[in-house]
Amino acid sequence: MRILFLGDVMGRAGRRAVCEALPELRAEWRLDFVVANGENASGGMGLTGDHARALLEAGADCLTLGDHAFDQKDMLQFIESEPRILRPLNYAKEAPGRGHRVFSDSRGRRVLVAQVLGQVSMKRAFADPFSAIDAVLRAHPPGGAVQAALVDMHCEATSEKMGMGHFCDGRASLVVGTHTHVPTADAQILPGGTGYLSDAGMCGDYLSVIGMDRAEPLRRFVTGMGRGRFTPAMGEATLSGVYLETDDATGKAIRIAMVRRGGRLVQAGP
Repeated sequence: MRILFLGDVMGRAGRRAVCEALPELRAEWRLDFVVANGENASGGMGLTGDHARALLEAGADCLTLGDHAFDQKDMLQFIESEPRILRPLNYAKEAPGRGHRVFSDSRGRRVLVAQVLGQVSMKRAFADPFSAIDAVLRAHPPGGAVQAALVDMHCEATSEKMGMGHFCDGRASLVVGTHTHVPTADAQILPGGTGYLSDAGMCGDYLSVIGMDRAEPLRRFVTGMGRGRFTPAMGEATLSGVYLETDDATGKAIRIAMVRRGGRLVQAGP
């Protein structure tokens, strides 16, 4: 199976990059399944229903969220009617939506997608992500109940992301980090056959401070005082993420490559 995971879609620039490039990439790379993290797609904070529809229509099969899952209030209702959007598995129990789901690709192969929030250096404590994902992976073994299993680990600390990668090794096809908006260069296949990348980066304008226009973050760093709101940078965006090929019989990763398309970063792809 050929899978593409796109990092945090950041504001209008990120949405435009995905909507313009993804249809072409699906055809060029003969992609079977596409996941995008959309939690910053609407003004840099959350995801609206209208913007979710645009990303899905562009070719994403699933959208994951994160700690900003419900910053856009219409998502509280929209997620209940759109099964292709996932909020974190270990979010508040009362939260709408689901944290994992099994999808089917065009050939009927079953793909588990799940997202968990980390605990280290996050603004508030969430339930234990390790026990939460453990139960889901036990119920959906790759090569058995599903042909592939994808885990979005949304958190700050690279150490916690790496810990999740090793915890899931041999039980997931891919563990990929999101949230920091900074792509890492450690794409690898772990000993048990799980593809791993600490952070997929963002789909957004990299001439910025993690996707935000530089002026206000720099003012706060230099003076310790804010003058206005953070606003997403609007320049040309880079599409960032990870490409994965899996063995249908086992669900194990057989190829992994970082993806950089357009914008300012050095180009990369399968």
